[in-house]
Parts: sequence; structure tokens; C-alpha cells
Amino acid sequence: MRKPLPGKGRAALFFVVVLAVAAYFAYDAFLAPKPERRSYAEFYSLVAEGRVGEAVLSADGIRFTVDGAEDSAGAASTGYLTDNPASPTLKEYLLLHGVEVKEEKDAAAIISLVFDIAFYAFFFGVFLFAFRKFISPNSFRVVRNTGVKFADVVGMDALKRDMAQVMEILKDPAGYAAKGIRAPKGILLEGAPGNGKTLFARALAGEAKVNFIPAKATDFESMFMAIGPMKVKLLFRKARRRAPCIVFIDEFDGIGTRRNYSGSAIETENTRIVTALLNELDGFEPARGILVLAATNSVKALDEALIRPGRFDARVSVPYPDYEARKRLVAMYSRGKNPSAECSEEALARKFDGFSCAKIESVLNRAALLASQAGRDSFTMEDITGAC
Repeated sequence: MRKPLPGKGRAALFFVVVLAVAAYFAYDAFLAPKPERRSYAEFYSLVAEGRVGEAVLSADGIRFTVDGAEDSAGAASTGYLTDNPASPTLKEYLLLHGVEVKEEKDAAAIISLVFDIAFYAFFFGVFLFAFRKFISPNSFRVVRNTGVKFADVVGMDALKRDMAQVMEILKDPAGYAAKGIRAPKGILLEGAPGNGKTLFARALAGEAKVNFIPAKATDFESMFMAIGPMKVKLLFRKARRRAPCIVFIDEFDGIGTRRNYSGSAIETENTRIVTALLNELDGFEPARGILVLAATNSVKALDEALIRPGRFDARVSVPYPDYEARKRLVAMYSRGKNPSAECSEEALARKFDGFSCAKIESVLNRAALLASQAGRDSFTMEDITGAC
């Protein structure tokens, strides 16, 4: 590998380049031979006589050569210069008399051309950047190891047991296909926000030791029409290449809502996205080893064709944590917060009946903050009540 020039070397190279450019312009301005000036009438007559061999048309004038002409020293003439009347018929007249015609663009035309090229390059550069940003192959990252296992998910014991065989099918889809058992194409996770649907999906991929491709509804939204369906195809194309894998779509009701064909641009785009999802789910082969997990807070909002059996084979409810799960959540989220004696795991578990996992964490964090604001090292049940 070539070493970069040091600072002094770069300065010397820059100086040499500037000097060479200055020398060229100085020679052209002061030392280069100048063409002799002739009147336009004389030029016209020479053309008519057939003596002009070449003419260069520019905005500054017409440079031309005369066959057999000599300069004052008796040498062959380097050329002549005359005015350019910018006549629309001049070029045709010269060509008809056998003159070789060339045209030179002036500085303004060259600058205009450069700016035009720069504008189009900038425009197409921005377009390509936006296009790659909206449908880049890297739009959906593949997580090879989620780092989460079922042991990291508090509660959901029944759900974990139900997913045990699904994990086995994901690991060996061909073996189960030989027994006439096809892998489920999709599982719909339904439940209130904050109960760990995303964490459960990551844990399932971690337990099955398969690739995990997370996505959310907003990943398919775009200011341009038809980008959403293209992203759907991109997602599942990547999933097929990374099989066996789990595709997790969060906020599924954001893209899988019922189609109403109202004709509006938003509804048209939503219809195309739903149709693309239907096509991709129907296109799976039994031995592909791809499982789609979709999380939603509202199944009623989803398109019926999208969630029918054969596309989403199971609908699983992710419940609020039960009493035992709440005790474990309290123990986990209370670490380092120093609860008072009255804030036992049992007491808080009863207090948090009907709370989601996320809300339990938020209340405990808020209670510790209230205690800190009051100058106390540990939070009390009064802080818990204030935080609820």
C-alpha cells in the first residue's frame, strides 16, 4: 500500500500544479501566435472563391485558415480571425463551399453545461439515496443470536409448553414433513401492551437457536406508493435465504387492518400491503422452516383473510402476569431499589393485580424516584400508591 504524501510533499505538489496551470494561461495570453484579423467581407469573399479550408465558429468570432496563404515573414499562415455575425445560414453557406466547420462553446455555455450535469447528478443521487434508504436490502436485520431464553421471560409457562413442539419443527422441518406434519406458517400473539410479546418472540428464537428477523408496522410505511408491498417481499425473501428463522412483526394491526376499498391513497396502499402479505404467507413451502410471529393488541382490527387458519395457524393470548409471575417481576425490578419491609414481594404482587409487566416496572421505578425526592433511601407503600 502506498503511503500518503507528507504535508510538505502535498504542498509542493499543489504548488507545481498551480504553476503549470498559470504557465499555460500565460503562454496562451502573451506568447502564443495570434491570428491575423480580417474583415467579415473579405472572409465572405474568400469562402466564395473556395480558398477557406477550415472555419471554427465561436461566440468571440470566426477563426479560419486560407489555403496557400503566408504571413508577413513568408511562412505558412497560422490562421485568421473575423467577426461572427451569428447568422443562422452561415454554417450552411460554409458547408456548401467545402469548408470544414467546427463549433466551439463559449465559457458561459460550458459553465451552463457543467451546472446542468451537476444538477442532474445531484437529483439522481438524492433519488438513489432515498430509494436505497426506503427499500435497502439492510432494512431488516437478521439477529443470529437474540441472547434471550425462556428463563428470561417471567410467567407464560403454558405458552412456553405450547411452543416446545413448534421449536422442534423449526429445527427439523424436513423430518416432520416426512411424517406428514407441516410446520405452522404463522402464530398470532394477542395481548395488552407491555405484557412481553416481543420478549417472548425473542426468547422463542433463542430457545430454537434459529435466526430472528424483527420488524414493526412502521417499517412498511413510506411517503411513496408501492414501497410498502416491496418491503414485504424484501422481508420474506430475506427470510427464505436465512431459514430456518422466525419473522416477528410487531404492531401487526398497523399493516394488517381490514381492507375497505374506499379508494383513498392510504387505503389503497394498505390493501396492497395486505395482499402482499397474503401472497407471501401462501407461498411458503412446508419444509421451508419459516415461522411468522405477529403481535397485536387488537385482533378485531385485522383483515379476516390474513388471519385465517392456513396462514396463521394459531392464535395465542399473552395474558397479564398471574400472582406468582408478579412476585417474580417484583423481585426482578426491585433489585437495587431498596424497598421497605412493608413492600414485600407478596404485598406488591397483590397490589399489582391486573398490571402489565411494563407497568409493574414503571411503578417500581417511579416509587423509588418519589422516595429519593423525599430524601429517603427506601420506598414505601405510600410511594407505590403515589406511583400507580
